[in-house]
Amino acid sequence: MGRQLRGSLMLFTTALIWGTAFVAQKSGMDAMPPVAFNGIRTVIGGIALLPVIYIMTRVAKNKGTYHKETLQEKKTLWIGGICCGLALCAAGNIQQIGMCYTTAGKTGFITALYVILVPLLGLILKQKIRPIFWACVVASAIGLYLLCIPADGGFGSVNKGDLIILLCSLMFAFHILTIDYFSPKADGVKLSCIQFFVAGGLSCLLMFIIDPALGFSLPTWANIQAGWFEILYAGIMSCGVAYTLQVVGQKDVEPTLASMILCLESVFAVIAGAILLGETMGPREIIGCVLMFVAIMVAQLPSKDPAAEIEKK
Repeated sequence: MGRQLRGSLMLFTTALIWGTAFVAQKSGMDAMPPVAFNGIRTVIGGIALLPVIYIMTRVAKNKGTYHKETLQEKKTLWIGGICCGLALCAAGNIQQIGMCYTTAGKTGFITALYVILVPLLGLILKQKIRPIFWACVVASAIGLYLLCIPADGGFGSVNKGDLIILLCSLMFAFHILTIDYFSPKADGVKLSCIQFFVAGGLSCLLMFIIDPALGFSLPTWANIQAGWFEILYAGIMSCGVAYTLQVVGQKDVEPTLASMILCLESVFAVIAGAILLGETMGPREIIGCVLMFVAIMVAQLPSKDPAAEIEKK
């Protein structure tokens, strides 16, 4: 098996895990309130990465490629991990709360709009945007309208869960920009591990405030036992396994192809929601999903303008 094919299969598996994790996140709240569920599963995600870090360190030492971090590098790693963790805490909890009021399939597609929002936020940093991108923005806006607003209703009938997930998409865009800033300066797996512990630990504290404010009871040990499969799947598989597969797989796959494979996450979310939760979509919503998916895919295509590529760098 060629290295690119192997890497592509790893990324495909990553998208599959992330897509089906939306179902685990949705069904897990049958036993637990949203912030508590998100906090526990994110801490588990951090724990799941500890053996990965240990193995990767041992392999690097055996190959003679191990680099002992300087004091400044450690400082950057921890600052980056804390900043990314704070952003992930906000995005993850908003997403989990939004899922209380909307479907796993819709959550997958609306969340994926961060791909469109990241370049838009880049305008604040005076980054140039290709003309085709504006067409993607219009297409995704139309798709979002068809997906979220019923044909017989106006904006007043929009599902509040969809609005919350749209806010979550914006927060994930900030999270991506934060990772983009710190990842070149620190070890990616260690950075992710720290962010999981920060986001999870803070969420476990916030659950005592937010969950009761939303009308949920605090979880008991019986609740955790009832939702053990969803917690472990969303924690170990979505955070630990999928992230590791992404890091390893992307090394052998061209970035544009990698991003397009990972976009399948939203498609898998809809399929998994239909099969496992019995969620359905009408023709209007399906058309909306198709428009959004195409817009997301096209937005990630590389520019053919050499000047634009230089500007990006």
